[in-house]
Amino acid sequence: MNGQGIATTSSVAMLRTLSLVAGISGLLVVLAYQLSMPLIAENKRIAIERALFKVIPGAVSRRNFRVTERGIVPAAEGVTDGPLIYAGYDDQGRLSGIALEAAAQGYQDVIRLLYSVDPACQCIRGIEVLKMAETPGIGDKIAKDPAFLENFSALDVRLNSAGSGLAHDIVMVKHGTKSEPWQIDAISGATISSRAVARMLNDSARQLLPQIFPHIDQLQDSNRGTP
Repeated sequence: MNGQGIATTSSVAMLRTLSLVAGISGLLVVLAYQLSMPLIAENKRIAIERALFKVIPGAVSRRNFRVTERGIVPAAEGVTDGPLIYAGYDDQGRLSGIALEAAAQGYQDVIRLLYSVDPACQCIRGIEVLKMAETPGIGDKIAKDPAFLENFSALDVRLNSAGSGLAHDIVMVKHGTKSEPWQIDAISGATISSRAVARMLNDSARQLLPQIFPHIDQLQDSNRGTP
């Protein structure tokens, strides 16, 4: 065999080896992803459950629902379309409130949180950050600064007279200038993170609450229990 033939054979063998390595690597990535999915889902479930009992006062159990074109339906029915609603119930089985997820781009990365809504006052009662990568000591204050979290003791999310949206948009205002119940007093030095929280809450509430509030009685059933 001449030198050219040997070189061609070596190239073919190398390509076969590279293809085999690439195929095995791809398969390992897919397998790792599939094997980790249940763990990721379980960790998310635990994180949301812990957050829910923090943001909904008096809740001791929960049930998941989805907002669909047919209205509010139990998530246990296998419905996968539509945003999730986490309904919290007290020890008597009465609805204590609902929790919803929201997300928006912050200073460093996407901020994701869970917020609770009290249907009785049509107000947000609390937030719990699920994921963020904001600057330590500045942006991360959205998760622990008492003055900032006080914004969400009764943040107004009442619907307009037509029930088609919020009566007032949730907006961030300069630190120390809050004058209305639908305003969020920003954290000084962390306006980007504060604005992200206001934007995600406004977008989520504006989209979902007009679909939820008219059907809130469906969640009041004390016999629904916990999934």
